[in-house]
Amino acid sequence: MSVDFTLDQKRYLEGFAAGFSARGGQKAQPAQTQLMGPDAAHISAQDRVTAAGGKLTDQEKWKREEHPFDAWSRLVAQAKENAPPKPADNFRWRYYGLFYVAPAQDAYMCRLRIPNGALNHWQLAGLADLAQNYGGGYLHVTTRANIQIREVEPKNATNIIEAIQDLGLWSKGSGADNIRNITGTPTAGVDPQELIDTRPYARAMHHHILNDRSLYGLPRKFNIAFDGAGLIGALEDTNDIGFQAVTVKDGHGVAPGVYFRLALGGITGHKDFASDTGVIVPPGEAVEIADKVLRVFIEHGDRANRAKARLKYVLDAWGFEKFIAAVEEKLGRKLLRVAADAIAERPRQDRAAHIGVHRQKQADLNWIGVLLPVGRFTPEQARGLAEIARQFGDGGLRLTVWQNVLITGVANEHVGEAVAMIVALGLSTQASPIRAGLVACTGNFGCRFAAADTKRHAEEIAAHCEKAAPIDTPINIHLTGCHHSCAQHYIGDIGLIGARVPINDDGDTVEGYHILVGGGFGEDARIASELYENVKAEEAPEMVAKILRAYRTNRASADETFVDFARRQDSETLRRLANEESMA
Repeated sequence: MSVDFTLDQKRYLEGFAAGFSARGGQKAQPAQTQLMGPDAAHISAQDRVTAAGGKLTDQEKWKREEHPFDAWSRLVAQAKENAPPKPADNFRWRYYGLFYVAPAQDAYMCRLRIPNGALNHWQLAGLADLAQNYGGGYLHVTTRANIQIREVEPKNATNIIEAIQDLGLWSKGSGADNIRNITGTPTAGVDPQELIDTRPYARAMHHHILNDRSLYGLPRKFNIAFDGAGLIGALEDTNDIGFQAVTVKDGHGVAPGVYFRLALGGITGHKDFASDTGVIVPPGEAVEIADKVLRVFIEHGDRANRAKARLKYVLDAWGFEKFIAAVEEKLGRKLLRVAADAIAERPRQDRAAHIGVHRQKQADLNWIGVLLPVGRFTPEQARGLAEIARQFGDGGLRLTVWQNVLITGVANEHVGEAVAMIVALGLSTQASPIRAGLVACTGNFGCRFAAADTKRHAEEIAAHCEKAAPIDTPINIHLTGCHHSCAQHYIGDIGLIGARVPINDDGDTVEGYHILVGGGFGEDARIASELYENVKAEEAPEMVAKILRAYRTNRASADETFVDFARRQDSETLRRLANEESMA
């Protein structure tokens, strides 16, 4: 007598057997059994690790024992009990966008998905309500043009997820081993110099991920960005996949026009930018090709060593040619390639375009860049910005990787009124170069990994340097609390990474930083070099001021940028020049 199992029954038995095996049991494989379902590729990749004598990481075991998307009922039950999660569930609930951040805060942080950073006014107003009703009464804009709501009690875990979806937004997959928020050019569709509007492609990638469970549970997190060559960059070269809009000239074997240049392997926290593959992608094929890159990574990413589990390390081990060949095999066709001289020069970014009033490509319309102090704002300010966008703009707002917000579609005759309302909210559309380029992660205020209170120290550095070392050129100062480099300290003109600084021989420490200089992005991409080690947080403002004064005093001309100045000196010379600067 034969028994035919339904597809659901087969998946259940596969999951049961996989979980039994992960707990130490022996999995008996029937002859010619083939894994099925959306988790099959992940389970097969895990099996190859163990078959080769490797040991799965705890996170891989947790995913195998119980897929997070099969555990919603337990999250609901925990919320009813106002119970914090144990480590395995703290990992699983990140699939829903919830991060339990104890001991920094006995609460969840909830991170959203906002493709291309584009919001409608009513969505921002709705998020303000959620921050007030379920969170700590503030919102954070992240360095992925996204929003986090913090201090969410366990009892509100499912409430906030459901309320986010009621707004037409998502938090699904915004944490753990998943594809994070899809970023794009903040001024997409309104930028006078853009080559392509990135919003349709970011949105298509966003929905492709949301609707395919097999794209969850990667070896590690994964970042994708689309840059349309606008005035404000998307930092696509810091992503695992960077799609960079380029114009291909005539006479190079392909139809001339606008394509995406494919770059792979960016992870600046590990000191690497995405590298140009030589591949160009017709925009309509971007999602399909990204999907196949992801499939290769799912199968071959490291599941035994979290420190080596990002895409970069597959590329390092294989080389780009082998990796691209594997992608082409999944596609069933060759990718388009052109020589470097086939690509027209891209327009340069404007490092000041994310703050202030700027003309759109639409006649008589403007975007207004609003400064949010290191990305933090209140529900009242969020509602006010939403109302300005509704009343004076086109109803839309854009978040940027520089932790601020743009209001688009403001007519010339309404700019003055809109700016006045922004100022009345306690915000600004004007900023010094120091404050305009200030970026900071959450810090130890809300993150257990951070060694310093980055947002508070960033404000202290800006306030001191504006008086003690004012400058007249764009500058990016990035403060990150730990090696995860959420604020990307390696790409700042000046980067600070949190550290516990020894103060005596007894092992006592205080908050502080290692200071780096010479980083850059886009046309000036480069990893910063360490200049000072173990600077106390209280001494950091004046130390940064000395570096800026050394630049101001010794630059070759008024046109020399900080990054050019820093790169033509060795570290010893830079330290000497900074140390020669007297106290302000």
